[in-house]
Amino acid sequence: MPSDLIGAAPGSPVVPGARLVILGKQGAGKGTQAVRLSRHYVVPHIATGDTFRAAIRSGSEFGVIAKRYLDAGELVPDDVVIGVVKERLTHRDASHRGFVLDGFPRTVGQAEALQTILEPSRLDVVINLDVPTAAVLTRLASRRVCSSCGANYSVPDNPPKVPGICDVCGGDVVQRDDDTEAAIQRRLELYERETSPLVSWYSERSLLATIDGTGPLDEVTDRIVDEIDRRKLGAV
Repeated sequence: MPSDLIGAAPGSPVVPGARLVILGKQGAGKGTQAVRLSRHYVVPHIATGDTFRAAIRSGSEFGVIAKRYLDAGELVPDDVVIGVVKERLTHRDASHRGFVLDGFPRTVGQAEALQTILEPSRLDVVINLDVPTAAVLTRLASRRVCSSCGANYSVPDNPPKVPGICDVCGGDVVQRDDDTEAAIQRRLELYERETSPLVSWYSERSLLATIDGTGPLDEVTDRIVDEIDRRKLGAV
């Protein structure tokens, strides 16, 4: 197994490529696990925020439209969000090998649009990373973020090597203004309202796998990879 394919149990088969969606409340660790899965399966990690920024920089059709809304301080409509993601999924790395979608879809309407975009293919699995709300609150309260590149750190578990300085770019590592307990609780409640129908929708289509997101990172990755490979090998 190549050294950069992390998280799989020793001796387990590596199934190349995957089409994945990862769901989870803020603080569940979905961004970290999405990066690990993208390395394991050698597919792009497509995070919604990064995809929007790239589309705007490139001046793509939907990037230009999205910029108009963002510059005006308005919410980007669903059809534009879907258009930006569709543009990204047509890139060779995603269309040939697969992807890990992080932050999309957020609604049943977006999930239906994704299904249409992928036809005649389909998703391999939708990972629902489950972490108790109390644990998420603790994680987010200790989260620190680079103000320049957005790299994430945790005060007790993964601090920067030099306090207050980002390992990646040297920027300032700070606590986000919206990482207060009250603000976090509101975001979690909103997530539950928006995502509950999406979880049910994928479950009804036998695509959902709820994975325990607690414990050491490697153990969580192993659980996810085992489930993905079980489904992929079963579909061969």
